[in-house]
Amino acid sequence: MLKTRIIPCLDVDGGRVVKGVKFQNLRDSGDPTALAMAYQLQGADEIVVLDISATTAKRSHQIEVIAAIREALSIPLTAGGGIRTTADVERLLESGADKVSLNTAAVRNPSLLSSIADRFGSQCTVVAIDAVRRGASWKVVTHSGGNELALDAVDWAKQAAAAGAGEILLTSFDRDGTQSGYDLELIHQVANHISVPVIASGGAKIPRHFAEAVDAGASAVLAASIFHDKQTTVATLKAELINLGLELRT
Repeated sequence: MLKTRIIPCLDVDGGRVVKGVKFQNLRDSGDPTALAMAYQLQGADEIVVLDISATTAKRSHQIEVIAAIREALSIPLTAGGGIRTTADVERLLESGADKVSLNTAAVRNPSLLSSIADRFGSQCTVVAIDAVRRGASWKVVTHSGGNELALDAVDWAKQAAAAGAGEILLTSFDRDGTQSGYDLELIHQVANHISVPVIASGGAKIPRHFAEAVDAGASAVLAASIFHDKQTTVATLKAELINLGLELRT
């Protein structure tokens, strides 16, 4: 069994790391390169950088941010936001990203996902799914939660994996920034229907939340607020999770 990865997430807007609740009321959390370096030193397994305004602003990812982070970073780096073409992917990979994360563009054009996986490999093709609970199921949302689709989140995860996604970055819109714990049922449903790794996102606060997400089927756990606000460090969290019995990368 692969060991669980701990992944800090940097939501970037205008060259700065920001964080809010349910993608709203964003507050400044610092410089992306400085934070990425700090998290690497603390023992982070990977870093995810999402340009959260690129899609809404109808622009490409700010590749200079990725290039600056890569100069300081030796661990895997995933970049997302504003990806619409294979050329966008190529620019991000050339700038230093190891993986790219697609959300809106993949939903709009699943064949783009297949093209990226065919050209660059599934190992660097991540599909980010933002899901909002609707009764006993979940719907896909895009544009920072501003656009809800009729698309079922579990069904979309299955389609994305079949089209070539090597990982699913699964965020509960309802839990994002709330620190109330991951949506375990959502994680379980998605992980049970696909064979590729699921990265759990949205709602983490205490070590038990991370352990519960892994028990629900997540292969990796992603968090932002607790690291940015210095509620804990990656090193402290890893030590606590090891005490809870998780197998982690060291």
